[in-house]
Parts: sequence; structure tokens; C-alpha cells
Amino acid sequence: MNSKAARPPLDRIDADVSRALAEDVGTGDVTATLVPSSQRVSGHVTCREDAVLCGRDWFDAVFRQLSADVVVTWHAADGDDVRAGTRLCAVAGPARPILTGERTALNFLQTLSGTATVTRRFVAAVAGTRCQILDTRKTLPGLRLAQKYATACAGARNHRLGLYDMVLVKENHIVAAGSIAAAVTMARRQSPGIPVEVEVESLDEFEVALAAAADVIMLDELALPDMREAVRRRDAAGSPCRLEASGSVSLDTVRAVAETGVDFVSVGSITKHLRAVDLSMRLSFGEPS
Repeated sequence: MNSKAARPPLDRIDADVSRALAEDVGTGDVTATLVPSSQRVSGHVTCREDAVLCGRDWFDAVFRQLSADVVVTWHAADGDDVRAGTRLCAVAGPARPILTGERTALNFLQTLSGTATVTRRFVAAVAGTRCQILDTRKTLPGLRLAQKYATACAGARNHRLGLYDMVLVKENHIVAAGSIAAAVTMARRQSPGIPVEVEVESLDEFEVALAAAADVIMLDELALPDMREAVRRRDAAGSPCRLEASGSVSLDTVRAVAETGVDFVSVGSITKHLRAVDLSMRLSFGEPS
């Protein structure tokens, strides 16, 4: 598990933006041609609700790809808490590329800010416990690294980035391998040096995964008393194994789960059940040059 996802490389951000612009602009912005090519504008982006900002680099990349003459000046950084009414940035330059890029740029900014905002609420809900919030692979297709960057900006910890950086043994893998112990042994042999996590659905399965020396054990949909018992047994055994609670966790329940003593709570909803932050871009038109 990564402590924090770095901002994706610029070429990955540019690729995200190129796909989005191709989808939106297609063969050309036929509405922007109503504006004189020499027309210049200035304006600002305002956040209409309390939020956590994220996505500046994607916003900037939209206008960088459309015109080198567009200037964006930021007043807040990724990860900042911003209040309703805050002006996030100023935008100035030729009108056509700004009008063309407005929706795509705002889409990235509102989506990643939405991810960061709900993540920050979960992080705040478990503050003071030993527990950390984890994201999952339940991300928007094509925006995995972007959303994991957003959760990290808000204080969560990243779970595996994909199928390549951690073995996660679930029910179907156990059935295919024959047992939890066999699956862990096979994973150690075939993927040396890669952490192994096992999902369990009962304390009996937990005991088997603990004896198999899994690096992480995911407690899937266990009741709170069973989670506390798993923590007690792990500690009594002196095992370095970390425990992750998962399944149907909400803002109303996450504190109680964290207080069982588990190390992590994974929350798919922070990237899956997404509500974009409400943003607006207001422009002022100057005289054509």
C-alpha cells in the first residue's frame, strides 16, 4: 500500500486531457467560431460550496493544449480546504480557446475536487484513531491515477494502484487454489517481493490467513465484535500483519469501524459514488485586438 500517490507524470495528465478534448471538440468547436478570432477575455473560477481543491494540473493542461496564450493564475493549491464563494483561479487570453476548453477544464476540476472533498470527510471521521482510510480500484475508467492522487491530497492512503503491485486473494482465487494457505504459498512463489493480502469473511478464515502469514488481511463485512476479536488475536500472536476493514462503510459507520483497532478502512464510495463539486467560470469580454 502506498502512503501517498504522487501527481501523475505530465504525459499521463496530457493523455487524460487529450482524450477528453477529442471527445468534446471532435472536428471543431462550431460555436466558438461565433466569436471573433481576435477577441480576448478574462475571468475567474469560483467554488460555490465548501470543498477540497484538486485537479489544477488537468485544468492547466486543457488550456495549454488549446493555446499557449491562455494564462491561468491560481489562488489555492491542491489539497486546500476552500469555502463557498472562493475564487480558485483567474483565466485570461484569447476567447475562442477559453470558451472551447471551459467545460473540459471544469469537468476535471469538479470531478477530482469532488473525490478529494468526500475523502477528506472520511479522513476527518476517523481522526484520533490508529486507522487510515484507503481508496480502492473502484475508480472512473481511465482516471485511476488522477482519482488516487485526489484521495491522497485529501489525506487518505492509496491501496494497490492496479493488479500488478499487490496480490489480493479473494474467494474465487481461494477456490481455484484449493485453500487460503495454498493461495498464499503460490503467491509468494510466483510473485516474490510483492505484498500479499487475503480477504476473509469469518474469524475461522481469519485464523487461517493469519497462520499463512499474509501481509494484510481484509475483514470483509465482519461485525464489529468480530473485528475487535481479530485485532485481539493478531496482537496476541505478535503478528506484523495489518488488518483492513471493508464492506458497506459509510460516514455514519466508519468511526465505529476504526475504533475496533483495525489499521485501515477501505472505502469504495469515495471514488465510485462521486458527486462533482459545484464550480462556475465567469468571463468578461474586452475589445477585440
